[in-house]
Amino acid sequence: MPDIIKTDHLSFSYQSPATVLALNDLSIAIPEGQFVAVLGHNGSGKSTFAKHLNAILLPSGGAAYVAGMDTRDKNLLYEIRRTAGMVFQNPDNQIVATVVEEDVAFAPENMGLPSDEIRRRVDEALSSVGMQDFKLRAPHHLSGGQKQRVAIAGVIAMRPRCIILDEPTAMLDPKGREEIMLTIRELNKKHNITIVLITHNMSEAVEADRVIVLSDGSLLLDGTPREVFSKVDTMICAGLSVPQTVELLYGLRKKGYDVSSDALSVSECAESLLRFLEA
Repeated sequence: MPDIIKTDHLSFSYQSPATVLALNDLSIAIPEGQFVAVLGHNGSGKSTFAKHLNAILLPSGGAAYVAGMDTRDKNLLYEIRRTAGMVFQNPDNQIVATVVEEDVAFAPENMGLPSDEIRRRVDEALSSVGMQDFKLRAPHHLSGGQKQRVAIAGVIAMRPRCIILDEPTAMLDPKGREEIMLTIRELNKKHNITIVLITHNMSEAVEADRVIVLSDGSLLLDGTPREVFSKVDTMICAGLSVPQTVELLYGLRKKGYDVSSDALSVSECAESLLRFLEA
């Protein structure tokens, strides 16, 4: 598959009050259709990285490309943001209208689309996130998870090939997080939309095809969830945790018990423990 996201020795520095290097020589390629989770401690650069993927921030050094388009080219800004949509942590910062369907229609209207096409996109976007029955509701009457799904629908209505989500479940309760993760999985698997999920939640990262770990603005680990979370010592040194199943088996191995160390799901963990007990 061709790369939809690519960074080439990407660096970025914040300038106030003193110069702070947030990204350092970062080269990452993400193929179209992949579901990627990006992990890192606070200040690791993961949100800064996300904001480069649709030109909210521009490189201090190196380059970032979206479907081959250089984000530094101001003439391509509209097409870049149409290709790679962004969903933020707080949906209240992204919802602009007083009725759900009007909010989802906001971007297509600004794209100058005909009214019948806007109607079709709004209905399809709301349906894809399970919010069709709420189209005439006021957003402030919705739960946090429902608001976030409306924000995602607003991005979907632009027909992006990639959606970048910057910790979209951080402010949600467990039910809301479950709703958003279900929506993300369906967008990726059913509609082949590339997903870049910035998260600090290890159970969310387990669901991705690939996990990228940033530390102090540099690439620390990159691989499948099983590959990345098997590097327990490296994750801990980077100030990160691992899924509880991995943590349990890792602790047992350190005490000398011969159990596997790469079980990600509860069932895999149980099977590993059962094999050990039977042996």
